[in-house]
Amino acid sequence: MSKYFLGLDASTQSIKGTIIDFETKDVMYEKSINFEDSFADIYNIKSGIIVDSNPLIVHSYPKMWVHAIDLLFAEMKSDNAPLDKILAISGSGQQHGSVYLNDNFLDYLNNLKNKTSLLDGIDDIFSRKTSPIWMDSSTEKECDEIRKSIGGVAEVFKLTGSDVFARFTASQIRKFYKQEEQSYNNTKHIHLVSSFLASIMSGISAPIDYGDGAGMNMMDIEKCIWNEKCLSATSPNLKDKMTDIVNSDTCIGNISEYFVKNYNVNKDATIVVFSGDNPNSMIGVGLTNEGQAAYSLGTSDVYMSLMKKLSVNINGEGHIFRSPIGDYMTLLVYKNGSLAREQIRDKYKLNWTTFTEALIKTKAGNNGGMMLPYFYPEIIPVVTEPKVIRKNIDESDAFANVRAIIEAQMLSSRVHSDWMNVDIDTIYATGGASKDKEICKVMANVHKADIYNFDSTNSASLGSAIRALHAYYKKEKSELSWAAATTGFVHVDKKNKVSPNIEDMKVYDEMAVKYKELESEYFDFYQKVK
Repeated sequence: MSKYFLGLDASTQSIKGTIIDFETKDVMYEKSINFEDSFADIYNIKSGIIVDSNPLIVHSYPKMWVHAIDLLFAEMKSDNAPLDKILAISGSGQQHGSVYLNDNFLDYLNNLKNKTSLLDGIDDIFSRKTSPIWMDSSTEKECDEIRKSIGGVAEVFKLTGSDVFARFTASQIRKFYKQEEQSYNNTKHIHLVSSFLASIMSGISAPIDYGDGAGMNMMDIEKCIWNEKCLSATSPNLKDKMTDIVNSDTCIGNISEYFVKNYNVNKDATIVVFSGDNPNSMIGVGLTNEGQAAYSLGTSDVYMSLMKKLSVNINGEGHIFRSPIGDYMTLLVYKNGSLAREQIRDKYKLNWTTFTEALIKTKAGNNGGMMLPYFYPEIIPVVTEPKVIRKNIDESDAFANVRAIIEAQMLSSRVHSDWMNVDIDTIYATGGASKDKEICKVMANVHKADIYNFDSTNSASLGSAIRALHAYYKKEKSELSWAAATTGFVHVDKKNKVSPNIEDMKVYDEMAVKYKELESEYFDFYQKVK
């Protein structure tokens, strides 16, 4: 007998639904609603965001996300998706985004069962019509204020697992309070994207799970409670506006009668607390054991791993979140990902085939040549002005420059993940560049790990569905291991494993030391600590 679970993912540009069948281990249905395609004329958005004259300000409309839920469920119903047999639902929201709601919010939720559209009465529930999202970087001043109030980078990182970042939630709340104090005072509930959408699905003001809560600069990373010092540094009376924080496997109730009546969803479908896109993606790519990592080689490069024992980097590099499996997850995010690789490709008039050829024809260590490839401002280390540094490399040597940028990117992720104190033996590589076996060879030798390729196009919605089934079975007193929950849904290419070799590992051991020295020579990347 089929057992269906639904995962939702509200990303920057779309909302997706993924239905899995636990009995057959199939992803049996997927549907996506692109915001620009569906709503550009209605909400005047581009790529899911409101275009502002100030490029640092990036907001979206929470009303649009709710509208998209209605449309998604209408299309799923039209497609005869087995909504009437769904046992549990969970979801993912773009991390850090915040939603501001007034006194009418609870009445709206209570009356959902009487509505024929989620948009009925929704204009009356917001104390702020727009939501700042993860792309917003307009709050550096507020970051400095919060950081100073708490006691500096090291203290903030110890308490929350991350330095205070402009895209994180606390600085956005503080800016709202400072610039629109009356609207802030009229705000009775502050939700994350994930908990707001969970509220719509369940008909109650939903809690925030500790995976997504960790991305707010307000949650105690070890105790998983709101930290009073951080709340006070952010804005007045903030705790009264915040919902509870709960474990990521918490079942918060059954689905709202609205979805039963309008879309024939199983009335007994359990709603499992929603989380952020990064924690859900961790499950969606199968990271359930310490020693595993995922490396996404995309527009931004993202290195993600699991950590059982909390290890804090007082220099404030990277992020520590709580993971859905109860441990910690760590992230390093680099702006100079594929765009930097493309800069080298285009500068030397290469294509991706000749780019790969350059790696084949050059040796590990690049004859002592190294590059700091900051074609764009960088997060790790903090590089505010783009700058490309070459050492022992002739700028005219195309092949040497190709190897230099790949080695630099891999060495940086190794050097800047040492503080995690986790021995990584397996890396799941995804993104366009992960298809290049020569790049994976460098990754394997630098990180001393086996590299497996996989496709994670919808990892957040898949991870949400897997979280739903895992929590459901726990509620039913038939708890599954995470290995049992993910097996069959996470497809790793076992045949094309790339393993490290001893000689190249030795080269990169020496090179990692030299690379860190080169970084320190040019960039004071611990400047916030000093």
